[in-house]
Amino acid sequence: QVQLIESGGGLEQAGGSLRLSCAPSGRTSIVDDMGWYRQAPGKEREFGAAIRGIRGRRGTVYYADSVKGRFTISRDTAKNILYLEMNNLKSEDTAIYYCNFRESSLWGRGENYWGQGTQVTVSS
Repeated sequence: QVQLIESGGGLEQAGGSLRLSCAPSGRTSIVDDMGWYRQAPGKEREFGAAIRGIRGRRGTVYYADSVKGRFTISRDTAKNILYLEMNNLKSEDTAIYYCNFRESSLWGRGENYWGQGTQVTVSS
C-alpha cells in the first residue's frame, strides 16, 4: 500500500514562508489529481490547492480564495513529488496540512491516497 509522506511543516511568524513536500512511499499508477487540503482546530477539512487533469500532461492549477496569490502548488514530474510554497503566512493559515493523490479510475488503479498530515503553526 502506497503512503504519502509529508514534510516541511513547523512554526513560522506571520509574514514568513514555509514549503511543504509530499512524496509517495512507493510507485503509484497514473495520477489524475494532486492536491493540498488543511484542517484548522474545530473546523472541517478544506481545500487549499490542486493540480487536476494531470495524466501525462501539465494539468490545471486551482486555488482556494483564501490562499490565492500567497501559495503556489507545483510538482516534480520525474520524482512524483508535490510541493506547496506558502508565502506571507497569516495566523488563519494555522492548520494540519494534508496532501492527496487521486489515481485515474480509467487508466490507473483508482486509489485515493492521503498523507498523515503536517502541522503548520503561524504566530502573530
